[in-house]
Amino acid sequence: MSDTSANSNLDQRTIEENDELDSNRRKSLAALATAHHHVGAHLKCIRPTEDIFNPEDPKIREDIVRMIIQYLSDEGYTASKMTVYDEANVKWHEREERIVEVKRLKKAILDGDWAEVDKLSAKPLVKNHKSFLYAVYKQQYLEYIEHQEIQKAFTFLNRRLKPLEHLQTTSNEFKDMCYLLTAKAVHDAPSFKNWEGIGPAREKLVEQFQNMLNFENTDKDGSVYVPPNRLLTLLRQAVAYQIEFSRYHPRVSPRVNTLLQDYTSFVIPNAVRATLTGHHGNVKCVEFIGEEGREIVSGSSDNTLRIWDTENSKEMGILEGHESRIWDVSSNKIGTMVSSASGDGSIKNHIVTGGYDKIIRLYDVSAGRLVKTFTGHQLSVSKTIFNPLGNLIVSGSKDNTIKFWDIVSGLCIRTISSHLGEVTSVEMNSSGTLLLSSSKDNSNRLWDVRMTRPIRRLKGHQNTSKNFIRACFVNNSLIAGGSEDGIVYIWDQDTGEVLQKLRGHTGMVYNAVWNQKQNLFVSCSDDKTLKTWWYDENIPLEL
Repeated sequence: MSDTSANSNLDQRTIEENDELDSNRRKSLAALATAHHHVGAHLKCIRPTEDIFNPEDPKIREDIVRMIIQYLSDEGYTASKMTVYDEANVKWHEREERIVEVKRLKKAILDGDWAEVDKLSAKPLVKNHKSFLYAVYKQQYLEYIEHQEIQKAFTFLNRRLKPLEHLQTTSNEFKDMCYLLTAKAVHDAPSFKNWEGIGPAREKLVEQFQNMLNFENTDKDGSVYVPPNRLLTLLRQAVAYQIEFSRYHPRVSPRVNTLLQDYTSFVIPNAVRATLTGHHGNVKCVEFIGEEGREIVSGSSDNTLRIWDTENSKEMGILEGHESRIWDVSSNKIGTMVSSASGDGSIKNHIVTGGYDKIIRLYDVSAGRLVKTFTGHQLSVSKTIFNPLGNLIVSGSKDNTIKFWDIVSGLCIRTISSHLGEVTSVEMNSSGTLLLSSSKDNSNRLWDVRMTRPIRRLKGHQNTSKNFIRACFVNNSLIAGGSEDGIVYIWDQDTGEVLQKLRGHTGMVYNAVWNQKQNLFVSCSDDKTLKTWWYDENIPLEL
């Protein structure tokens, strides 16, 4: 067999193996997606707002720190725990020291190590409890008598017990202790005729000590009881809440492998849920409002913004004021503000903007003033975003480049210029490690932000003539985007393969946006409509 023939067979085998891997990957994703059933939105749902508790409340802040300290202690991070103690500027470490001292004192009493007892009795733990101190000295004295160490007993009686005579438990107790100096046994004195002996008496003294501690007001020194594993308990409750109030419930209880993001069921939409009509021009942009996504905002060439109820798909209101078509919309995380960018050169409720003048502008919304400008693009800017940390601005431009801008210095710290066409959008995943860009070179590209290197090219859709065909991350495992052929495309982020094509629009799709709280897609199109997309378990999922 020739080398050429051998290489040919090897290449064919490699292709077949890759096809098998892709097939297995698709089956795995399909199984994951179909393992959920749609339950819809809960009619009664307590929203996790600041109305539940105020994080600035000193008591709440202390509770949070206490739980963190408990977790660090349970996991053996002793040094870190003590650092938190110090930085919290509280005296909780005294409680830990006190616990150790309590254990030491109990052991010393049971062992009859009176030198250790004497040393610990000088600490605040016992020092301020004169009645218990008297009981400790009485025990030592009786043991001297029991061992017939009369001289030690006499000295101890005068030096330790005489100053505390007023604390005697009966009127004749101190007199009877004096009598014991001449008696043969402890039981000879009326006050001690029922004395149980050294061992039982020590155990009774330890019990008295514990009762004294239980009686104290534990709050007065900042010590508060924290139930075991309190932080982990609350985290499990939070995850259970997220699963319960998700629109899709897993058929089998899932194993959550990260707490850095809210739980979201893995869904691959396969059907139109609703069509939102009302705009009189093509719909250039759409966003879910806030992280909760209970409303949708869309911007159109009819110069208006429209607000839609996510659940019932009804129009809730129209925002007017722009004098030209609206190219982009956004909102703050809590959903109280919406921003829009228009061809009339104005921005309503703006934050960071870019446009035909090639300049990126950062605005202070509360003060209503321009904070900083960023210059460097050679042609108009098509999209600007913040990274999740909020220290960088990322912009895409018609000059085929993507730029990263440092907000503090205003300098461009990195440029990506690998696209062969105009960059129509940029998006980042929730951790800020991956960048997704769309371009008029018929591709969406995935980038490693830290290394500024390309990871994967996503193809299959059409993007050559319009400026605002965009794509977004879905569940941090899928990617969705619009296309000039009127189809919503869904790609597997790990392989770059097209998993799903959603057909329903009659005009080009500018964008498809995902909201993990709603487990829902919404797309906007040149056909003047919006469509929401969901997973309908009555329709076979064919990838």
